[in-house]
Order: sequence, then structure tokens, then C-alpha cells
Amino acid sequence: EVQLVESGGGLVQPGGSLRLSCAASGFTFSIYDMSWVRQAPGKGLERVSFIYGGTGTTNYADSVKGRFTISRDNAKNTLYLQMNNLKPEDTAVYYCAKFETGWQAFDYWGQGTQVTVSS
Repeated sequence: EVQLVESGGGLVQPGGSLRLSCAASGFTFSIYDMSWVRQAPGKGLERVSFIYGGTGTTNYADSVKGRFTISRDNAKNTLYLQMNNLKPEDTAVYYCAKFETGWQAFDYWGQGTQVTVSS
């Protein structure tokens, strides 16, 4: 059974940092592309960052480029998102998601972790 469990969210002041983690199980984590996706209150889903399983190549939404870093530890089956210089507009529920290349879609999602940026 595929499971994705996020952790690391919380309340942080503007300009602060957080690191999110996503513990993966039930599949061969190292070969799959993974992503962080967020949903702000009253808004749709936004793909924040993406990391390829084979090459480790990454990409980012323009809204977070230069502030967020996605990474993975294949030995620990864990996906990370380091978030620096956080802004109030980063407030959202953050989900990690597994990408199924054959379907060109996300097929599994975690339960989400809340990030609130406020003074």
C-alpha cells in the first residue's frame, strides 16, 4: 500500500524558514518523480516544485524560485522541501504527491501539512 506522510508544517513569521518532510512507503521511491503541491485558502492547487526520480533534476514555480529547495533522500525514502524567506502568501496546505509517468498525472497524495506565515 502506497503511503505518503508529510510533516514539518507550522506557524512561522514572515522571513522565517521551515523544512517539510514526506515519508514514502509502499513503492520504489527512488525511481519515481515526486512533487510538492500546495493549496492556499480559497484557491486552487499550485505545483510548487518537482523532482525527477532518475536524474534528480528539479523545477520550481516562479512564486517560490530562489526561496524553496526540493530534495530527496532515496536511502530514507523521504522527500523534503526547504522553505526560506517565507511570505504570508505562502500560507497553504502543502501536499507531497507521487507522479505516475504513464498517466502523466499524480496518482497518490499525502494528507497534507499546514503552513501558516503570519506575524
